[in-house]
Amino acid sequence: MIRARGLRYTYPNGITGLDGVDLDVAHDERVAVLGPNGAGKTTLMLHLNGLLRGTGSLEVAGLRPEDKALRARVGLIFQDPDDQLFMPTVREDVAFGPLNLGLPDVEQRVATALETVRMSEHADRAPHQLSLGQRRRVAIAGVLAMDPSVLVLDEPSANLDPRTRRELIETLDAIDRTLVVVTHDLPLAAALCERSVLLSAGRVVADGPTREILDDEPLLAAHDLELPAGFDLSRLAWPRCPRAASASAP
Repeated sequence: MIRARGLRYTYPNGITGLDGVDLDVAHDERVAVLGPNGAGKTTLMLHLNGLLRGTGSLEVAGLRPEDKALRARVGLIFQDPDDQLFMPTVREDVAFGPLNLGLPDVEQRVATALETVRMSEHADRAPHQLSLGQRRRVAIAGVLAMDPSVLVLDEPSANLDPRTRRELIETLDAIDRTLVVVTHDLPLAAALCERSVLLSAGRVVADGPTREILDDEPLLAAHDLELPAGFDLSRLAWPRCPRAASASAP
């Protein structure tokens, strides 16, 4: 589904965003992209649908970054849902993408997407009247309505209270799609993703089972990450994502 080789990107101010990233993500796999601030996580995310273009090779869902169809295949969910919501009602917001792409059955797409994120009852409300967690779910619905092959989420649990965060995890866990989750929330990564990739200074420094990476305290500490005090990895059922395990099997 995703294949990157030697991906590099330098911002106009000379700061290196990516420094030779190699990454493979299989169909239906769920991968957490971890790392400290400035590690290159968001830079990588923006490459996946062509918003940024560096050097090296990248193919996503069978398409290269210069292919305009890529943006319909890769759905990005930004950290701030207000960057994506701008229509008068939730229903109109979710319908905007499919209508813009000229897709068929827009009403059914909207209904299915809102049902998936458990926001059907709020379809006729204005987005600004919703809570942060609800707006984030509406933003996810707006992307799902376009039926992307890959869903990429940037810090989906940021600034959510514990109950809303649990609801979001349940929502994401029910989505049958290839997921790339960019996050500092290590327990969320453990709950959703069987595999994690750790970025630091624009490079992949670790790539493997989420449990092994999160259980490596020296590795996490070396890259300014840590599990919350009292969090017990052994209490989680593993593997968490059977689809990911089967996708990676030979």
